Amino acid sequence: MRALTYDGPYRVSVRNKPEPKILHPQDGIVRVTSAAICGSDLHLLHGLVPDTRIGFTFGHEFTGIVEEVGPGAQGVKKGDRVMLPFQIFCGGCYFCTRGLTSCCENTNPATDAGTGIYGYSHTMGGYDGGQAEYVRVPFIGVDAEKIPDEVEDLDALPITDAYTTGYQGAEMCNLKGGETVLVLGCGPVGLFAMWSAWAMGAGRVIAVDHVDYRLEFARNWLGVETLNFKDVDLVTTVKGMTEGRGADATIEAVGCEAAGGPMHRALGVYMKLEAGSPQAINFAIHATRKGGIISLIGAYGPPSNGVDIGTFMNKAQTMRTGQASVKRYMPHLLEHVRAGRIKPSTVFTHRLPLEQASHGYHTFAQKRDGCIKVALFPNGTIH
Repeated sequence: MRALTYDGPYRVSVRNKPEPKILHPQDGIVRVTSAAICGSDLHLLHGLVPDTRIGFTFGHEFTGIVEEVGPGAQGVKKGDRVMLPFQIFCGGCYFCTRGLTSCCENTNPATDAGTGIYGYSHTMGGYDGGQAEYVRVPFIGVDAEKIPDEVEDLDALPITDAYTTGYQGAEMCNLKGGETVLVLGCGPVGLFAMWSAWAMGAGRVIAVDHVDYRLEFARNWLGVETLNFKDVDLVTTVKGMTEGRGADATIEAVGCEAAGGPMHRALGVYMKLEAGSPQAINFAIHATRKGGIISLIGAYGPPSNGVDIGTFMNKAQTMRTGQASVKRYMPHLLEHVRAGRIKPSTVFTHRLPLEQASHGYHTFAQKRDGCIKVALFPNGTIH
């Protein structure tokens, strides 16, 4: 089969690989119909995630058709059209039975760094991802969510990660109605967090980025206020917009490659001496009011980071974080789509055949050509 493969930092290509096989009675094989490039895939591309091995296939956002199921898999059958949460979970462990599928203790038991994730290095279990013609899906009967006939692939695809992560990011802000919510990052996750904040009753949403076309996209699609942090002193400006206090809640949707802090970016992104740049976290701490909530959904690697924890403590803030437990949100978000409240496919500004994946990665990473998000099609049929 054809599949994207990692060739080393900043290099990916599409090559022939063996088709996946059933390895466990609860496995399934899915023929991929659409896959997305996620902002966190860029952390892999740039060599920021430990134990990303040569020849590994990326891709944790994908939809497809069930081709085969193991003898122990129940609830799905050959021919079903499905989407898969980006994390792999067993459905029966301590955490899964409490709805925390992102904390499953059986799909990556060697480490507490995270549960198994498709296409996200051997640190996260070593499971090949969905930027390929076929993918092995462990626990398919538990993990897979059937896509309703009236929902198009590209409207379902963001529910596997970006839409759900943004939704959980807004939910963790514990909004009661009328709050000012600051969203750091106008990538897909940030955009979905903005939509979700409005849906949960925010009175004001302020979006922050340093790329003008992304800010324009956020204004046009979601009607938010925008700030380019390269043009203003972000913390001073946000306080000036909020009676000197700061935002009631801030959603950090950037992660370890945050711009804005040259020293931390050099230490974390280029020298790998920190777990990426903590600039966005520190912006959040200083731009959020005392007693406010910081919702951290940007992806970071493991170890230390130069976070201004003293200011965080002294401002009596709350920080909530975690990978989205995608499965528990899927039915609810599908209802938003089916009711016409949101069209998630709007974020896919670029739609390419799998063979052009390398071009898609570099366009996305370099923020060229108005790129918000890239969809890949293994069969070459672009929707």
